[in-house]
Amino acid sequence: MNATIFLLASGNQELMMVWKESTIEAKVIIVILVIFSIFAWSVMASKAVQMRRARKLNHYFNSEFRAQTKVLGIFDRRVQVDGCPLFATYQEGCVELDSRLKLPEGNGRRQHISLKGMEHVKRTLERVVAQECLRLESGLILLAVAVSGAPFMGLLGTVWGVMSAFGAVAIQQSATLLALAPGVSAALVTTVAGLLVAIPSMFGYNWLVHNLRVMTVELDNFAQELVSKMETEYLKDDESV
Repeated sequence: MNATIFLLASGNQELMMVWKESTIEAKVIIVILVIFSIFAWSVMASKAVQMRRARKLNHYFNSEFRAQTKVLGIFDRRVQVDGCPLFATYQEGCVELDSRLKLPEGNGRRQHISLKGMEHVKRTLERVVAQECLRLESGLILLAVAVSGAPFMGLLGTVWGVMSAFGAVAIQQSATLLALAPGVSAALVTTVAGLLVAIPSMFGYNWLVHNLRVMTVELDNFAQELVSKMETEYLKDDESV
């Protein structure tokens, strides 16, 4: 226990020394990287919760949808499911289909829809699927920036710090290890900070992108299945409808 406390205290002293020896530029870069890290972890946590909730709601809604005998069964019950991409796609598609089936007087629905009307429904579903994918992708750009930009910002801080360290040695005209070590070690901290931001962001970004691709495929498949059921139940190839 005492050895652990001693090691932690020694580590804190080394970090304080490195921070003290860092240049103003290196400190600014480290602060920026810390802010990047906070935002990156926030995005990863929020997107993970969002996708987990969306996946769970998709599973429940898909089970309910397959249990319906009529394609507009859930729509007619005026069910609302917030945060479910499959439901959002279904809802917008059914709204468009319902508007095409309504009689001019507003009393009841037609038995069939024309091929032209079904094309409008298909385009609506394609638009909604694209919007849901964009909504799920929102925020990932910050992780991409952290993955690609953080190491270069760390490298910039390191190069700048090493230049300052060698410049100070040239001024002092003393190239001893004691004169170089503090400045070089302080400069290398920015590279470490950049990697500590980039590595978790890279793993989180790849995991989120994989789940997003899976969810996008599920949305596309559901939209195609929904169109097939609508065509089977309501489509009539007669432009006079």
